[in-house]
Amino acid sequence: MKKIHFLLGFLLCLTGAQAQIGTVLNSENNQPLPNVVVITEGSVEFRNTNTKGQVDLSAFSNAENLEFRLLGFKTQYISYSAYRDAGYVIAMSPILFNLDQVVISSNKRLERDRLIPNRIRKIGQNAVILANPQTAADLLGNSGEVYIQKSQQGGGSPMIRGFGTNRVLISVDGVRMNTAIFRSGNLQNVISIDPFAVQSTEVIFGPGSVIYGSDAIGAVMSFQTLAPQLSLDEKVIVSGSVVARAASVNNELATHFDVSVAGKKWGSTTSFSFTEFGDLKMGRFGPDEYLRTFNVERIDSSDVVVNNPDPEIQLGSGYSQSNLMQKIRFRPNNVWDLEYALHYSTTGDVPRYDRLNTLRNGKPRDAEWYYGPQVWLMNHLSANYTKSNNFFDAVSIDLAVQNFEESRINRNFNSADKFARTENVVAYSGNIDFTKLIGNGQEITYGAEVVFNDVNSKGIVTDINTGVQRPANSRYPQSTWASYAAYVAYRQSLGENTTLHAGARYNSFIIDAQFDTSLFELPFNKAVVNDGALTGSIGLVHETDNGWWFKLTGSTGFRAPNVDDLGKIFDPADQTVVVPNANLKAEYAWNGEISIIKSVSDIFKVELTGYYTLLSDALVIRDFQLNGQDSIIFQGEVSKVKAIQNASSADVLGAQVAIDLKLTKNFGFHTRFNYQAGNEELDNGDTAPLRHVAPWFGLSGLTYRNGSTLLELSADYNGEVRFENFALDEGINTSVFPKDKNGNPYSPSWYRFNFRVMTQLNPTWSVSGGVDNFTNQRYRQYRSGIAAGGRNIVLSLRASF
Repeated sequence: MKKIHFLLGFLLCLTGAQAQIGTVLNSENNQPLPNVVVITEGSVEFRNTNTKGQVDLSAFSNAENLEFRLLGFKTQYISYSAYRDAGYVIAMSPILFNLDQVVISSNKRLERDRLIPNRIRKIGQNAVILANPQTAADLLGNSGEVYIQKSQQGGGSPMIRGFGTNRVLISVDGVRMNTAIFRSGNLQNVISIDPFAVQSTEVIFGPGSVIYGSDAIGAVMSFQTLAPQLSLDEKVIVSGSVVARAASVNNELATHFDVSVAGKKWGSTTSFSFTEFGDLKMGRFGPDEYLRTFNVERIDSSDVVVNNPDPEIQLGSGYSQSNLMQKIRFRPNNVWDLEYALHYSTTGDVPRYDRLNTLRNGKPRDAEWYYGPQVWLMNHLSANYTKSNNFFDAVSIDLAVQNFEESRINRNFNSADKFARTENVVAYSGNIDFTKLIGNGQEITYGAEVVFNDVNSKGIVTDINTGVQRPANSRYPQSTWASYAAYVAYRQSLGENTTLHAGARYNSFIIDAQFDTSLFELPFNKAVVNDGALTGSIGLVHETDNGWWFKLTGSTGFRAPNVDDLGKIFDPADQTVVVPNANLKAEYAWNGEISIIKSVSDIFKVELTGYYTLLSDALVIRDFQLNGQDSIIFQGEVSKVKAIQNASSADVLGAQVAIDLKLTKNFGFHTRFNYQAGNEELDNGDTAPLRHVAPWFGLSGLTYRNGSTLLELSADYNGEVRFENFALDEGINTSVFPKDKNGNPYSPSWYRFNFRVMTQLNPTWSVSGGVDNFTNQRYRQYRSGIAAGGRNIVLSLRASF
């Protein structure tokens, strides 16, 4: 093997030494390794290897030492002179887990995980290929550290550290995805992200408002998608992959291709995926309350209840999804790096399964209830400039325009009125971020952000017998939501083993909402909110010489009220309506956490994190009066009035445990465990469980790696939630829960076992698959309205070129 490396190095010296082109190989098969990060201490510069494993090292010619990092491979440290003497060739060895890795989500730039005080979970591309997640929500759920709620198969609402929906932030290539209509209820926007096109995912736990602004209270989920690469000579490189996948539990058929063209200054990446999901089949062993015993059909102008011949099949849960991504990169010189990206995602109609399975007075409540196509379009232009001056060493600019479209269509059982409400949001955003290395281990990052959302909403009702249409109240007022912010973050090395982090951000936000009172009477026709929020963070990282790390951080976060909070009109449950409230202000989170980490080479690593979060002025749904009345007629029904209000405080206490263990050369063990408990204050001073606090949950797995083959036997598990621990609003819809021995709804504990395998047959072909839930358990995730899949056989075939 050394002879092969020497020969490659000798040839490279003859052909490309002047350009200082390096090559990185997999030590087990001598295949090139793409996406290896090359960094050096004391510089903001970094480089990634291309599909040929090549990297331009011109920027590091004066560096003393180089670091080569790739998730799933042992980090290599080498002096530049030694690398040069080796012919600019280095081999990296696969490992079962990484003790330290590079992440970009903390400050929107490349950093070493060990220097960051927050807990960060990184999910690499190989982990995604092994697990074969059907959506981006499943991708997060497979981490064992993010809890996913689903009301329908085309859903997936992350719950992290006791917070969910609009209290956790989604970022795609550094652009915030949260909009002015991200709601407090369960939210499925994360499924718009194509898991086939995700290169890596990072979850930064705890408040991230200093860098990301509003909504980053529980966590930030940062997705990095496939990026165009460049050739290091005049030869154009064409690479890509084609994937076909099938799954038995919902008759999934998925196809994907991506192709990249790399020139010396220009690069392009194109990705397309299409997935068809049939009705989801639940497991055999579990509560009978989850069975789908009936369906509604329209026969002779009437809604008729018919029996479901196979109650394990969740009729009305199938849907389809398409994703397209196009990126173009231009690097005219070593200073500028420009990229344009287009992301497009759309679903077919997505049935709201939990509503279709809900009874009222012994009959189905709804004959029809589905989301129209969920459409997301993003145009993103980014520019990176790297050249040192007195004010910065590097600057990045991100400009984005996003278009969101969603709709809700429902019709009550044996009603002729079919309501359709459609929302369109255009979201403009601009970010500029500067980085400056001051010297003596000091670094400052600062920047500014502008976000503007334009919300359009309309409602219409159609008589399905006559086809006559008439106006209906819209879900939201015609509104704009704007945010303006500036931030600064500072890092200081306090000796060789200690690092201090500090940061602050000021954010102002403005809402202007115009209400149409002709269809829904309100005491006002306009609402304006103009307020601001100051947040900050401070953290300390200390590493000992014998493998101990200590991380301590305190931070604040906030969520500005948005259009959904202020102006929404909807019915969350039977005979209940939520109405607008113009008197809202931001809610604040105060967070403290400590992590203790012990590592022994690449053999053992354990990380224990404890945290406490206090939420003040929490925005929650409470009883309300409209025009002096506590009940009104809404869609033909007498409905109790509620509204979102700054009505309480809430707190969450929790712990996370992560263990990685190398048992032998080939065998490894890993486990993730999460515990959280949370309460909110009620109007009368009592407390009740917080809505998005998940039960304890975890994941444990045994892995075996031999050459290009990886096998994993794993178990997911989840604790019980008793009736007395339900959140205040949970008793409204008891149909999604089974009954305990006292006849009260509760959420049972559950577990499932999975076997997965991934193998590289040759440089072109690879196969992955396995059996999920092979004991065929019937269960539901906590708060979910649809049962999870039963035994699922998955087979995926990938061709890379």
